[in-house]
Amino acid sequence: MAQLQKATFAGGCFWCMVTPFEELPGIHGIVSGYTGGHVKNPTYEQVKTGNTGHYEVVEITFDPELFPYERLLELYWPQIDPTDDGGQFHDRGSQYRTAIFYHNEQQQEQALQTKSDVAASGRFGDKPIVTEILPADVFYPAEEYHQDYHKKNTKHYKEDREKSGRDEFITEHWQES
Repeated sequence: MAQLQKATFAGGCFWCMVTPFEELPGIHGIVSGYTGGHVKNPTYEQVKTGNTGHYEVVEITFDPELFPYERLLELYWPQIDPTDDGGQFHDRGSQYRTAIFYHNEQQQEQALQTKSDVAASGRFGDKPIVTEILPADVFYPAEEYHQDYHKKNTKHYKEDREKSGRDEFITEHWQES
């Protein structure tokens, strides 16, 4: 068995970033949390103010032999609006910006390549791709009630996701016609 690796993605609300990656072969766990800021052991209440510097992220533990990092990137990009530097969909603020936090040089190279590919695709016209590619920082798991939120609070999750505009954006910009 290959050595398990971590992948860390910021794509707006971390509740919405769990489902695209879960229950896939080679994915060993997904934890919602915070990274990239200056506050140690932040709480959700602190992060949601936008004053901690932290992003809401998912940290994915995966087996690269069963599910390569490139495949995670292929799933990541179509979950976001990579041209929005003010948050994602109805979630506004620095804590909801997009970023790929790389854990090694290979991840960095692959993330930069896919960012370049998205920009070159013309999918977003002349809008710049603002998703940052950053070195992984200390990861702080979010409070337990945020873990698997879509399963624990299905009704609220579905309502929040529906009103966010995320799914309409995905359909309009990422699904092939």
